[in-house]
Amino acid sequence: MQISTTRFGEIIIDDNLIFDFVQPVIGYDKLSKYVLIEHKENSAFKWLQSVEVPALAFPVTSPAFFNIDYQFEIPTEIAEKIELTSVDSLISLNVVTIPANKPEKATINLLAPIIINAQNKQGLQFILSNSNFPVKYSLFNNRKQQPDNEQ
Repeated sequence: MQISTTRFGEIIIDDNLIFDFVQPVIGYDKLSKYVLIEHKENSAFKWLQSVEVPALAFPVTSPAFFNIDYQFEIPTEIAEKIELTSVDSLISLNVVTIPANKPEKATINLLAPIIINAQNKQGLQFILSNSNFPVKYSLFNNRKQQPDNEQ
């Protein structure tokens, strides 16, 4: 399948690599089809590109790449939504925010992970309950970022 993207231009993707989000990315309720695109070879980052909206792509990563101590439990009802029965099938990613011209201030959203069942390509984003994980956690100095007026 060929898709049009703002960031990557026209790209060809294998239909088998399209993820179907059974629960939307927060704030994007009408979108359900995404594909992962490499940022560059051996990069800690990927792009979660919408198949439906060319301009929408989220930078994502795994906290493990940045030595962030991050573990969470997936509630049974959430696992059931994507038919997740084994951790071996789990892809877990977190959205990254990179302020314009300030990559050193990049933050990762630890409160709302994106989980994907690699077996059936179903995914969702959910908010962790009873968690102290922040929405904005610094990738580069491992402390919570306070919003500033420059962002």
